[in-house]
Amino acid sequence: MEKQTAIIIPARYGSSRLEGKPLLKAKNKPIIQWVWEKASACPNVDRVIVATDNELIFNACKEFGAEVEMTSSEHKSGSDRIAEVAFRHPEIGYIINLQGDEPLIEQSNIELVIKGVREDEKADISTLVRKITEEHEINNPNLVKCVFDVNNYAMYFSRSKIPFERNKGKAEFYGHLGIYGYKREALFKMTGLVQTSYEMAESLEQLRALQNGMKIKVAVVDNIPVGIDTMEDFEHFKAIVEG
Repeated sequence: MEKQTAIIIPARYGSSRLEGKPLLKAKNKPIIQWVWEKASACPNVDRVIVATDNELIFNACKEFGAEVEMTSSEHKSGSDRIAEVAFRHPEIGYIINLQGDEPLIEQSNIELVIKGVREDEKADISTLVRKITEEHEINNPNLVKCVFDVNNYAMYFSRSKIPFERNKGKAEFYGHLGIYGYKREALFKMTGLVQTSYEMAESLEQLRALQNGMKIKVAVVDNIPVGIDTMEDFEHFKAIVEG
């Protein structure tokens, strides 16, 4: 039987910086609907599922016709939440973890992540990076940096500036975009592992996979997604779509 490819969108109501953000509306559509519509337009996807622990989000998703499942409120990360959903569906072989707060992500980006995990036999996980050149981005601990090898497998992710430039002008810097593709068994392996020292030091879940020898395939894109973390971000998004 052909393994299904599913995009699972984790959506929490509680957010320290912007509570209830999946339900904020632009052009009379909640953010979560914008993301769901973008995911649903991808041709190489069998289904799109919203994973939430909140009844308001659950009901809103039902209203606009999304497949949505309730999950435990105890999950510490989005990957734990999507693993709960994937576990219920043995027919799903490839899982894309698409953040519910990036309504302007490009469809081509999602498709690159799908390609990375479906077509590369060695890859357990796939993700995206973009080249960064501005010093304020390179030094921003909220923008995670990634270094990868000549075969485009991630070597390390850090909140620090990596690589260190002993020789000025010799380094290229890449910022990580928080979308992941997983082979089914890789998702369950990663979420079943205990937190590692690098993960706890940097607060970066993907380091748990790297520290345990899992391979993360990286694709480089040249666009900057508009993520929504604050009310200011939301107003910016609203201005873009409402004109």
